[in-house]
Amino acid sequence: MMDKNIYTDLAPYYDTLNGEIDREKWADYIQKQCIKYGRSPIKEMLDLGCGTGTMTLLFASRGYDMVGLDNSADMLSEAQCKAFEAEQTDILWTCQSMTDFELYGTVDVTISCLDCLNHLPDLEALRRCFTLVHNYLVPDGLFIFDMNTPYKFYHIYGNNSYILEDENVLCAWQNEFDEQTKKCTFFISLFEKQKGNQYARYDSEQVESCFSLSDIQAAWQEAGFVLEALHGDVFEAPVSDTTERWHFVLRAIKP
Repeated sequence: MMDKNIYTDLAPYYDTLNGEIDREKWADYIQKQCIKYGRSPIKEMLDLGCGTGTMTLLFASRGYDMVGLDNSADMLSEAQCKAFEAEQTDILWTCQSMTDFELYGTVDVTISCLDCLNHLPDLEALRRCFTLVHNYLVPDGLFIFDMNTPYKFYHIYGNNSYILEDENVLCAWQNEFDEQTKKCTFFISLFEKQKGNQYARYDSEQVESCFSLSDIQAAWQEAGFVLEALHGDVFEAPVSDTTERWHFVLRAIKP
């Protein structure tokens, strides 16, 4: 069957299929940048594109007041269940788009993990996202996020295929990277085990956009940010021609 949004079906298995990611190490990295570059005590944090809320919950457990924002109600449902089990009842979950959201007030830090911003369709959408994040940050607030690099799109994604599997689910996808539009389409098939030896199949498409470093820089400068740090794949590693993921630390400049 065709599902308009595969995250509806993938949500219960999202954490398992991404189990190779060391979220604690990632949270340690972000917290280190907060300590290093924060100019005032950091208490309130927005997790932009929070998905099933793993990072949101990690930071909540470390004493931050968290807002988890995602445009998938199914992902947020999983996040809320995890928060209830962890007795983290003070997190604010909100179902909104990264390019059109409203908060009740400002936050000290916004984070966005796992190349969420690559899911924005074009440079104009990236500009809108940066502008909104800047709007809801306190003066000198930080925006800490990562994005997949052009090297990853050309040499890792490309036109390759991959499979992730767990005991009850198998996720397979075929990539098609268009060098003209700079977009990679993921043709995703999710096979969910049913009773006996039967499987239910769900098919969908997801798209990521490839942005150059110069375009990302122009977008954050236009929104009113300055760069504090840029790191490579391994946290705080230098950036090279074969870096697959950029990690950015931006500061919001306000009057």
